[in-house]
Amino acid sequence: MSSLFPALAGGSGERVALRFGDRSLTYGELGAAAGAVAERVRDAGRRVAVWATPELETAVGVVGALLAGVAAVPLNPKSGEKELAHILSDSAPALVLAAPGAELPAAVAGLGRVDIDVHGVGTVPEDRTPEGDPALIVYTSGTTGPPKGAVIPRRAVAATLDALADAWQWTGDDVLVHGLPLFHVHGLVLGILGPLRRGGSVRHLGRFGTEGVTRELNEGATMLFGVPTMYHRIAEALPADPELAKALGRARLLVSGSAALPVHDHERIAAATGRRVIERYGMTETLMLCSSRWTPPDPRPSVRADGEPRAGTVGVPLPGVELRLVEEDGTEVGAYDGETVGEIQVRGPNLFTEYLNRPDATAGAFTADGWFRTGDVAVRESDGYVRIVGRKATDLIKSGGYKIGAGEIENALLEHPGVREAAVTGEPDPDLGERIVAWIVPTDPQQPPSAEELADHVARRLAPHKRPRVVRHLDALPRNDMGKIMKRALGDA
Repeated sequence: MSSLFPALAGGSGERVALRFGDRSLTYGELGAAAGAVAERVRDAGRRVAVWATPELETAVGVVGALLAGVAAVPLNPKSGEKELAHILSDSAPALVLAAPGAELPAAVAGLGRVDIDVHGVGTVPEDRTPEGDPALIVYTSGTTGPPKGAVIPRRAVAATLDALADAWQWTGDDVLVHGLPLFHVHGLVLGILGPLRRGGSVRHLGRFGTEGVTRELNEGATMLFGVPTMYHRIAEALPADPELAKALGRARLLVSGSAALPVHDHERIAAATGRRVIERYGMTETLMLCSSRWTPPDPRPSVRADGEPRAGTVGVPLPGVELRLVEEDGTEVGAYDGETVGEIQVRGPNLFTEYLNRPDATAGAFTADGWFRTGDVAVRESDGYVRIVGRKATDLIKSGGYKIGAGEIENALLEHPGVREAAVTGEPDPDLGERIVAWIVPTDPQQPPSAEELADHVARRLAPHKRPRVVRHLDALPRNDMGKIMKRALGDA
């Protein structure tokens, strides 16, 4: 049993731990404030909710709960009343932690409230909480029903952050900048708890913007975390913003996650900055599973860095993670050849323990021998690199006897100059089983590319059986708050 945050008790007192805009806390101040929260919630019960606004208070509240050995339930401030009511009824937190003055909706207002004082004075307690105890209960997006609460043990948080430290050579000297929400694994676990576990610093932008990225990287930040929507905005801004390109070129590590980053954006960023974006892969129930490994750039142009990021892949399994691809009958894919599609299944210390109050869903998520069924489908290269092709339920298209991943078609479509955004789905076809449908946001709505033009474009890059048979134009693709395309909503578009 070891502390999740050794730097809080390890003498890093004057180093800045957190900065949100013009507000910041050193490790000494964070330890005192989180220690005060821990004293207030220690005897409150097994769980406390945290009103997870992008502020210092959220970080202090979550750290305080973890110091007390109490599970934190991050609440999305943008959730509707019905969703909030379900989450609170399901998780039954004893209290809600919130920033002073934060207005809470009726669904939350009935709970006992603790205002988080970032200037509070308390003591960092000795960490005696067993590693198997819950650290967080994070609710899934609920695309197939009410959100399920994934119970994430302390062991999983530590294992994931330590595996990423190994893969990325992440140390206390690193300064991370991001503008991610704090109620998801990406922004909270990786983006806040990650730097704190290493003894490093995090600068939160509050709201993502390329100006803020430029400023922070120019002022010493070494790492940037973002989602594909953010990197797309960066790629769009680069041609007219040489200062942004220079700032990104100074970064040690650019990381994208939460959804696939289109290859076109990868290449545009690399060409303008000399830096390749690393994609990592994970989900709420597993935390992080795969990533490319970071190695210092070699000045000799003929030397290829070990683990160099490859556009369109999420790298290799992290230390401690077992990963396999399986066929529909549950047998393992016979050959890792970069072409054969299978569902990803995983085992390791990074996994959640259960869906809260849902033993049926928990049992259904695992095989008899303990592999977690991710529901994602991928191909794997002979050297272990993994390329996600989509979700089994929405992105695996069975057409004309072929199993086709939507992701590679989307990447091909985005290489067409007339396409600004693209999503691909399947729909029933009496002859093919399913036909490929492309949903397009055209660059010029007055002159969109024709269906024949796009079909030929895809067929030249991939294979004829992967060309879209139907093209539908939209003003915008439906996305959630992490920038993921909500494909189930496309049928209503």
